[in-house]
Amino acid sequence: MTLTPWLAFSIDRGAKTPVFEQICRAIRDKAHAGDLTAGTKLPPTRGFAVDLGVSRSTVVTAYEQLVAEGYLSSVQGAGYTICALGDVELPRPQNPKSPSQDAPLAPKPRPFAASLPDMRLFPHRQWARSVARVCRTNPQSMLINTSPFGNPDLRRAISDHVAEWRGIKAESDQIIVTAGAVDALEICMRTLASAGALVGLEDPGYSPLRRFVASQGLSPTFLNVTGDGAELPAPDTPPELVVLTPSHQYPLGGAMSPNRRLEFLNWADRTNAWIIEDDYDSEFRYAGRPIPAMAGFDQLRRTIYVGSFSKVFSNALRLGYLIVPKGLTEQFAATLQGFGVKASLMPQQALADFIFAGEFYRHIRRVRRLYGDRRKYLLDRLARDFGEWGYCADHQAGMQVVFHLHEGLKDIDIAKEMNRAGLHAQALSRLCQNASHHNGLILGYCAFSEEETGPALDALLTCFQRASHSANGHDAVKADL
Repeated sequence: MTLTPWLAFSIDRGAKTPVFEQICRAIRDKAHAGDLTAGTKLPPTRGFAVDLGVSRSTVVTAYEQLVAEGYLSSVQGAGYTICALGDVELPRPQNPKSPSQDAPLAPKPRPFAASLPDMRLFPHRQWARSVARVCRTNPQSMLINTSPFGNPDLRRAISDHVAEWRGIKAESDQIIVTAGAVDALEICMRTLASAGALVGLEDPGYSPLRRFVASQGLSPTFLNVTGDGAELPAPDTPPELVVLTPSHQYPLGGAMSPNRRLEFLNWADRTNAWIIEDDYDSEFRYAGRPIPAMAGFDQLRRTIYVGSFSKVFSNALRLGYLIVPKGLTEQFAATLQGFGVKASLMPQQALADFIFAGEFYRHIRRVRRLYGDRRKYLLDRLARDFGEWGYCADHQAGMQVVFHLHEGLKDIDIAKEMNRAGLHAQALSRLCQNASHHNGLILGYCAFSEEETGPALDALLTCFQRASHSANGHDAVKADL
């Protein structure tokens, strides 16, 4: 228990509530009680972290969450101050409910689950303002769909976003709002691939896509991923389309080299094939600006672009988008009419308002900074404590890292130990079809604070020790035989 005189509250390290949320709760309660009045300046993050005995990033996470909720305001160089609590604020409950009476919380993901945003950082208050504005001024937009391609304002917002962030110049009538990236990929397959067609997939790659291709009666052909990116398809049996993750390959990380991108575009021109660019987490680049999309370089001639809001904003909204060449819009419209539209219309106008108000970009900047700190913490601990078993290649991007194992250990064995320890385990070899040389663990970090990742890494260390001991014992038995 660590007591800070300024706020007079303690951190309970044995509680299930994360440390940053304990800090948030204490500041919220004191603001509602009037102990912290409007304009009160909070202590600097570094000094407050020392007082509490926690990492600075934990205090930053708490402060930024309270900024998102409207309790704090932040000015660069001036710190954080308490905002005025208006009449819309709920009063502080006089008789708090016991824990058993609380509404059930969403299940927490197990440590190291990959590709998950931290929904505790979701900007609830700003999102509520956008929803309320739409309900007041344009409620019909939440129920009346004027186009199978989706809400026109959201498509305009996406057009502006990809022009600024991804270098893609596309008009709004080239953009289709989808129910996430998987829905977008399914629409592409139904529109572009004939019955029994060959489809090029990265190896290792995204398992649900591989299963969907097989379920549609299509034939996957696997493209081995090297340091330059996926290799070109064999010339004797070219696929009708390929699915690539050129800006940040899943799951290995890394970007496709410029030469390989150009080779793929030339190949698509030569064979009359299509490239589907899955750009699932491009906003999360921790050094410099995001790498320009292949679709921007190609000017959408042979490339269809897939984007998603699930990773960067909310996995509950289940919204993504497709950007297609002008010559294909009628074909995609026919697919949507034939198979139906899955994307929910209800949140689309609110998301457009949220983007146009600048809140979407503020949220990206906030979480990218926090995820970058969490990534650095994970990589530092892996290098310090796990070097005898493997290594990570730091691609400075994404929502997970791959810990490549040295010879002597198998990722499937470590994954079994992790599951027994209550950790989320994803063995890299399970995502391979022909590339049998890959042996590693996919470790997510975005959804977990450093205070949650630290104990999880201690448990992971025990898993490695057990698996290593078991492997050494097995080798000894073989030597005796």
